[in-house]
Amino acid sequence: MTSGEVRLIRRQWWAWAVVALVVAVAVAPLVHMWLTNPDDQRLVDLDVYRTGGQMLLDGRPVYDYFTPAPQLLPFTYPPIAAMLAVALAKMSWETAQWVWTAGIFVALAVTVGFAFRDFLGRESLRKYVPWVFGLLMILCTYLMPVRDQVRFGQVDILLVALCLADCAARRPWWPRGFLIGLATAVKLTPGVFLIYLLVTRQWKTFFMASFTAAVLTLLPFGVIPQDAVDFWFSALLDPERLGANAATTNQSIRGMLIRLYMPEMLTMAIWVVLVAVVGWYGFRGARDAYGAGDRLTAVALVGLMAVLLSPVGWIHHLAWVVVVLAAILGDGRDPVRLKVAAGVWLFYVLTVPWFGVSLLAAGIPGVSLVLGKIVQDGFGLGALVLVWLLVSWLPKQRQMA
Repeated sequence: MTSGEVRLIRRQWWAWAVVALVVAVAVAPLVHMWLTNPDDQRLVDLDVYRTGGQMLLDGRPVYDYFTPAPQLLPFTYPPIAAMLAVALAKMSWETAQWVWTAGIFVALAVTVGFAFRDFLGRESLRKYVPWVFGLLMILCTYLMPVRDQVRFGQVDILLVALCLADCAARRPWWPRGFLIGLATAVKLTPGVFLIYLLVTRQWKTFFMASFTAAVLTLLPFGVIPQDAVDFWFSALLDPERLGANAATTNQSIRGMLIRLYMPEMLTMAIWVVLVAVVGWYGFRGARDAYGAGDRLTAVALVGLMAVLLSPVGWIHHLAWVVVVLAAILGDGRDPVRLKVAAGVWLFYVLTVPWFGVSLLAAGIPGVSLVLGKIVQDGFGLGALVLVWLLVSWLPKQRQMA
């Protein structure tokens, strides 16, 4: 290492400290808004996690409990998540809020670091990496799916960070596949990465991920057997435990279909067909991207599959849009990709689905119903467009650049 590089590193330590302060100031309004919300509206999902852990400490059934009115939310995660949440239950409610919120931003920083690695690694940005990283942190924080992480005290950005790190780390100090297995055991939707590992024939990683998920799934049967039975043979089979499936916040393919209010059997048949088609297209695209050496695009596609193919895909599940933005942006040298990434960012910053709700409520003849439904499904339809962008448009754009 040259003396110049040493001086640059020393200067950047100061820059990182200043950038951390700037980011904290920039996100403070968002954090203040949600952490000073009325108590029964504040970080309601964190309250669910924490209460699940408290039920274990009290020796009460985890899946029979609902949070107090007006929320009335049940614990919907696998029993290993309740075991891990015991640590939250041992904290005071105020401490847990601050610890969890800080954890959200740490997970976002990990996600941004891995996702935008090519962009941050440009030689022309070398002196400005801390500042660019800080700007990316602020921009990603204000994406609606990420804002909702803070609003609800959600776990999704942590799962994104775990899966992305497992796939993108060049020389992981952990067994590759372990983090995907952990994420899958805590919340089932990251299990789509097992399909990705299969179709890309990453056998060693697949077996490690499967082994980890299996161990963490079986462990509760030995520690809290009744709760494990309650989840796998009762709670898991009731999708309504997750909330009203027809709600605007459900932007999965199934959620969009349910809001068309067709006969239930017809809705189910169309959903099965669309899941098969979108799944085939998305996982094939992920396989091709992996084969071309573009792991980031592969991960972004699989993350979108986790939302679209799930029976319930809430808006906050779309935290994967951070990885999608990085995949579209690349190293930032292509102005077309830069403009597309900026457009996608703006789209997911706006509260698009709620614009649709307002249109539906307006009741304008010939306009409100059709346009309102389309806009109400904006984030889900947008996710489908993003799948097409990553599978078909992006490879062609690389060739043209």
